[in-house]
Order: sequence, then C-alpha cells, then structure tokens
Amino acid sequence: MPRSLPLLSLALTFALALSAPAAEPAVVVKLWPGKAPGEGKDIGPEKVTEPKPGQADVKRLTNVSEPAISIYAPPKDKNTGAAVIVCPGGAYSILAIEHEGTQVCEWLNTLGVTAVLLKYRVPKREMQTPDNLAAVQDAQRAVSVVRARAAEWGVDPNRVGMLGFSAGGNLTAWACLAEKRLYEAVDKMDEPAYRPSFAVLIYPAYLVDKEGQLKPEYKVTKDTPPMFFAHANDDPVTPLSSAMLYAALKTAGVPAELHIYATGGHGFGMRKSANPIAAWPDRCGDWLKARGYLAEKK
Repeated sequence: MPRSLPLLSLALTFALALSAPAAEPAVVVKLWPGKAPGEGKDIGPEKVTEPKPGQADVKRLTNVSEPAISIYAPPKDKNTGAAVIVCPGGAYSILAIEHEGTQVCEWLNTLGVTAVLLKYRVPKREMQTPDNLAAVQDAQRAVSVVRARAAEWGVDPNRVGMLGFSAGGNLTAWACLAEKRLYEAVDKMDEPAYRPSFAVLIYPAYLVDKEGQLKPEYKVTKDTPPMFFAHANDDPVTPLSSAMLYAALKTAGVPAELHIYATGGHGFGMRKSANPIAAWPDRCGDWLKARGYLAEKK
C-alpha cells in the first residue's frame, strides 16, 4: 500500500488541476466595429458543447459570427512584452476552445507572454475564396488590432506572434503567408502590419496535397516569419504538412525548428501524458527564448 501513495497523490493533484477554474481574460474585444466582412446569413447563436464527465472529449464552440479576442495578461513583474495570438483547431467547423485555447493562454502567461485568444468565425462560410476567408480576415485583423493597442496592453508591436493547432495551425500559416490583406481596411486599427512576427504551428492541417507536396497557395519568401513546428508521426493529419512547410522555410533561409515525435496522434493540445510529445510546450518555450522573443521588456 505505501508504494501506491505517491501515484495516488499524483493522480489527485492532476485531477485538481483539471477541475481548477480557468483564468479569466483581462479584457474581451470585438474584432470588427460592425458586422464582420461578408457576413449576411444569420447562422444562429453561438453554441458551446461541454465534454461529458469522464470522457476525453473537447469543449466545442461553434456558430461564431461575432469574432473577438480575449486578452490574458501575465503578471506585470513577469511581462516580457511578447504577445501570442492563440488559434484553436476544429476543422474550421468548431473551436476546441479549452485544451487548444484557454489552457494555452494560461501556459503562455507563465512565460511572461500576453496571450490573445482568437475566437474566429466558424463554421466556414459558403461560397468564399479561399474557403476559409472569414477566418483569415479575422486573424489578420487580430494581429493589426493587437499592434494598434500594444501600448495599452503592455505589448511590443514587433513581438506579436501567432500559435495555432490543426485548422488553427493552417490559419496561422495563412496569416504568415498571405500576400495581402484579404479585406478593405475599416479603421485606424488596420494601419499596423497584418503578418505576425513569428509563428508556432502544432499539428497544422491542410497544407499539402494528396501527393504530400506543399500546396501552391502557401508561398514562402525570405520575409516569411520564423516558425516552430510540433507534430506526431502517427497523426492521421499528415506530419508532411509541418515537414514540407519547414523545408520551404529552410530553402528560403527563414529560421525554423521542427519536432516530429514518433507517437502522439492528433489533437493532444495541452493534455499531459507520459508520451514525449507532451513536452512540446517546453521545447517551444526554449525556442521562443533562444529567438529573443521573451527578452525582458524595455
């Protein structure tokens, strides 16, 4: 019996951590002054689906027609000045708003980073080109808004990054690689640049074709932001998405770091486990520090 006590203690600690209330954002900002671009058809009210007790499911948010950003501020004495916009995944149908959203924001705060949770429009709108246009517009607007309000939020406008999972990783790639702003500027908030300073892509989706080649719409240049990748080799959402974009960055001379773990599957987010892939946040933190993004705020 005594030998089982440490395991029991660990299990209780983990359970308490999971049941602890999530941190609250310091402020929530609606992204657009009126209706978001192209919004017409009413898709109904937002819907949140909670995971069932005891199931390894995800908290799902859908029917998003009023995109917004929630600002999670780190302690003032730990604020590095860096900010990261967090893009949950969900196949552009729902947002995995907790283990790929709020929990990520809490982790970023421990690094002294201002976390910005992006609630982008889902599901995909009909008859748009690209088919995720609404989400890309929201991402570009979010980057500009964070920079426009950088002084207010204690952020260095030159260190505004983006972090996305699965479809959110795809959205992050679009934000980094789009050749122009995909909407007409609506106010002064759109004056700052729309591309993030750096990016973290965790099991990004939809970047390669059936032959495993990077799709032509993802054009990397020497001016593309530096990127960090983490993916599992056994992910049904092929790790070639990460590998091929990494290869394009390498060819263009853009700094990048790629981690492909043997196992881990898809959608692990911030979940803790004995699998080595669960250490991706530590490796990402190392990369952010090594690149100077977590330098002390001046």
